[in-house]
Amino acid sequence: MSSGHEHGACCEHGHAPEKHRLFSRPLILTVSATLILTAVSYVFAPLDAFRHVFFHYLHRLAGPMVLGIILGGVLDYAVPQIYISKILAAKKKRTILYSIGLGFLMSVCSHGILALSMELHKKGASGPAVISFLLASPWASLPITILLIGFFGLKALWIIFGALLIALTTGLIFLALDHYGWIERNRHTLAVADDFSVRRDILRRLKGYRFGVAQIIRDMRGIVRGITGLLNMVFWWVLLGMVIASFAGAYVPQDIFHRYFGPSPAGLLVTLLAATVIEVCSEGTAPLAFELYRQTGAFGNAFAFLMGGVVTDYTEIGLIWYNLGKRTALWMIAVTLPQVLLLGWILNKLF
Repeated sequence: MSSGHEHGACCEHGHAPEKHRLFSRPLILTVSATLILTAVSYVFAPLDAFRHVFFHYLHRLAGPMVLGIILGGVLDYAVPQIYISKILAAKKKRTILYSIGLGFLMSVCSHGILALSMELHKKGASGPAVISFLLASPWASLPITILLIGFFGLKALWIIFGALLIALTTGLIFLALDHYGWIERNRHTLAVADDFSVRRDILRRLKGYRFGVAQIIRDMRGIVRGITGLLNMVFWWVLLGMVIASFAGAYVPQDIFHRYFGPSPAGLLVTLLAATVIEVCSEGTAPLAFELYRQTGAFGNAFAFLMGGVVTDYTEIGLIWYNLGKRTALWMIAVTLPQVLLLGWILNKLF
């Protein structure tokens, strides 16, 4: 029941040479640089503080990250692309719920989700579905849910709920915008037969599945390919985020965090600005958001930092502008930013 491993190395921007590598160049360089930096910290005293904070993150993150990668590899192998294309095609209210649900099942980084969303748009997925999928996937996907719980504990469920709520309300608003013609319509057609049934296809695949050593080996290879792809897309971003967060935690004075990123309306705006400038993949942003929360106690700011990075990411906005249309891109910012600020303010009041 393979999906064909469509995402490959989407975070690598599709460079062909990377397809022939077991591990991507960014992963190799990031892991090597981190190992060298950690080794140097044992003989260069000023880096002691960095090493201690980094190992604290590593201890906290290792278990959830391994579990997320394994589950993501299974989902990557087992969920065919045609199911996603079929379910995201209809311009109906239930499509928004489907797109959010599928976003939860996706196990790629925010850049990977962006590439997949653009491909879905080319296949005929509606603009509202693409936007909802984009907003839900980075922070409400299964691996990231596990990752955030590893950092924030059960309080992370508020982040997941907030991301899902924003994805839902934005999708419904975009359905109305699409109905009145205020956003661009998708001119592409979906290459899926009208009578195609996901349920029947699942039953057909299950009926044709034959247990055996050879099939188990094929399945394991497919899962390992999915895991390797996720390692190439996700792990180096996580490592990069951990290194940046460790330097911030070790060397940035606490009064800087309290002065500029505190639980105030001004702190929320500064946090959103920082999220715009710091363009790190979702998995890499999670450690930075936790460090922001650890230093300031402003949980709402951490939420705004995570969501703001998705909403104001200039790569995402540029691709939406180019592929879906400029009105869609501008409406996405206009609809989502007020929601992020409002929920951030509420979470600061609650916590």
